[in-house]
Amino acid sequence: MAGSLRSDVPGAFSREFHLSSGGALHKISGWWVPFLHTVCAASAFLGALVIGLQLHYRKIVQNEHFGYPDEWFPSVSATIGDRYPGRNVFQLLIALTCPSRLLLHALWYVLLSRAAPGRAKALFFIGFLRTVTCGGWVYVTSSDDHDVHDVMMIAYMLLTLPYMILLLRNGDKSPFTHNAKVLAANRSRRKWVFLMFFGSIPPMIYFFISHKVHKVAGAYTSYAFFEWALIVFDVMFDSLAMVEFKALDLAVLPGKPEEQRE
Repeated sequence: MAGSLRSDVPGAFSREFHLSSGGALHKISGWWVPFLHTVCAASAFLGALVIGLQLHYRKIVQNEHFGYPDEWFPSVSATIGDRYPGRNVFQLLIALTCPSRLLLHALWYVLLSRAAPGRAKALFFIGFLRTVTCGGWVYVTSSDDHDVHDVMMIAYMLLTLPYMILLLRNGDKSPFTHNAKVLAANRSRRKWVFLMFFGSIPPMIYFFISHKVHKVAGAYTSYAFFEWALIVFDVMFDSLAMVEFKALDLAVLPGKPEEQRE
C-alpha cells in the first residue's frame, strides 16, 4: 500500500504510476483513515456508555463514598472497565480503532516530512507513544490495577500536549493540501478544540479533589462530565485530519514482473 497525491486538489503535485499492469489495483481516499478512526473510537465509548446505563446504571455510578441519587452519571473508567459486557464491547471496538490510528500517524508523517522533517518524525514518535499509553489505560482497567491505569492515563494526557501543539503549528505546512483559507480554517478549529481539551482539565481536577479529599456528594458526577469532555475533544481533534487527508490516496500497487526484478 502506498500514498499517492490526488490530482483533483488545487496545487497538488501529480504522481502517475507507469506500471505494466496499468496502475494501481485499488485506491481509496486518505479521508477514510481519520473518518474510520473517529467512527470506531466514538462507537467504542458511546457503546460502552449506553450498555452500562442500560444494564448496570446504579453499579457504575457508585463510588467509594456515594451512590445514586447523589451520584447519577458514571465516569469514563467505570463505564469502560468495570462491567461485562460493556467493557468487552469497548475493548473490541478500540482494537478496531488501532489500525486507523497508526495509519493516521503514518500519513501525518507523509504529509509533513517534506516541509518539516524533524517535526514530522517527532509527531510520529509522540503519536505512537500516545497509542501505547492509550492501550495501557484501556486494557488495564481501574478494576484490574488502579495505579497502572492512572499512570498510563496521566502519561497519555501529558503526551497529548506536545502532540496537539505539533499539529497546531505544522498541520497546515503540507505542500500537497488545499488552499490557504481551507487550512487556516481547519487550524482555527484545531485551536478551539485544543483550548477546550486543556480548559477542561482544571475543573476536572477540582471536582476530583472535592470527591476524593473533601468527600463532597455529587462531585464525582461533575468530575465525570469533564472526563467525558476530554474524550469528546480528543476524538474531535483527530477527526479534523479529514480536511488535510483529502489530498492523499492510499493505493495498492502491483509489483514488477519477475523478469524485470532480475
